[in-house]
Amino acid sequence: MARTGPKGTYSAPAVEKAFEIIELLARRPDGALVSEMATDLGRSIGELFRLVIVLERLGYLQKAPGSDRYTVTYKLLEMAFRATPAQDLVRAAMPEMQRLALASGQSCHLVVPSGGHGLVIAREEQPGMRGFALKVGSQVDILRSCSGQVILAFSSLQRADAIIAAVPADGQSGIDTAALTTNLSAIRARGFDSRQSPITHGVTDISFPIFGFDGRVAAALTIPFLELIDGSQQVDLQAARVLLAAAAGRVSEALGWSAPHRDLSA
Repeated sequence: MARTGPKGTYSAPAVEKAFEIIELLARRPDGALVSEMATDLGRSIGELFRLVIVLERLGYLQKAPGSDRYTVTYKLLEMAFRATPAQDLVRAAMPEMQRLALASGQSCHLVVPSGGHGLVIAREEQPGMRGFALKVGSQVDILRSCSGQVILAFSSLQRADAIIAAVPADGQSGIDTAALTTNLSAIRARGFDSRQSPITHGVTDISFPIFGFDGRVAAALTIPFLELIDGSQQVDLQAARVLLAAAAGRVSEALGWSAPHRDLSA
C-alpha cells in the first residue's frame, strides 16, 4: 500500500479497482464482460482480469452459465446484514410483514437509508396472483419517494442533512428545498406519508416509520397499494393504512422502542 499526497492519505490501487468493478456491476444487473468493464471504467483488460478472477474465487462475483458475463452475488448483502443492524431489523420485521401481506392482500417492503439513497432490505409479496413489489436490493430515491421522505421526516436535523448531502448532485437537481422542508414537517405531524407513486400508475405508496430502541428512525415500512380496476382488492386504501400503522408499531416495539406516553387526563 503506497502513501501519496498529504500525510495520512493512502492509495491502494488494487482495492480501488475491485470496488470500481463491484459498483459498476451493481448498476448492471444483466452483468458485463471483462472487456465491457474495462471500456466503462477506462481501464485495460489486463488491469481488471486478475481482479475479476480473484473476486469470483472469493464469492463476490459469479459468471453466468454458458457466458462470460459477470454479476455481483448476494455475499456483499449477507455481509452487510451481519455487520449492521439490518439483520436484527429484518428478523423483527419479517413476521409482521408476512401478516400484513396476508391481511391486506398487498405487498410491502422495508427501506433503510444507505448513503444518499434508500435501500430495500426486505419485502413480502401479496399472496394473490396480482400484485406489485420492489426487489430486495432496489435503490429508492431518498428525496422524492414516500419511503425516503418518511425517513428524512423522522430523522434528526443533523442526520437528515447528512443523508441529503450524500445524494449525488444530479439527484438533488430540481428539488425545492423550502417545499421539501414543508412536506417533511407535514409528514411528522401526520405520522406517516401517502402519495401516488411517481413511477407506477394505479399504485399509491403508504409509508410509516420504524423506530429503534434509541428512538431513532431505523427504517420505513411501505405498502405500494395496487388498486385494481375491478375493485377486487382485499381491503381499501384506508384499511391498508390502518393495518400498516399497526404493523410498523409492532416492529418498533420488537426493536425495543416505547411509544411516547400521552397524558389521557389532559
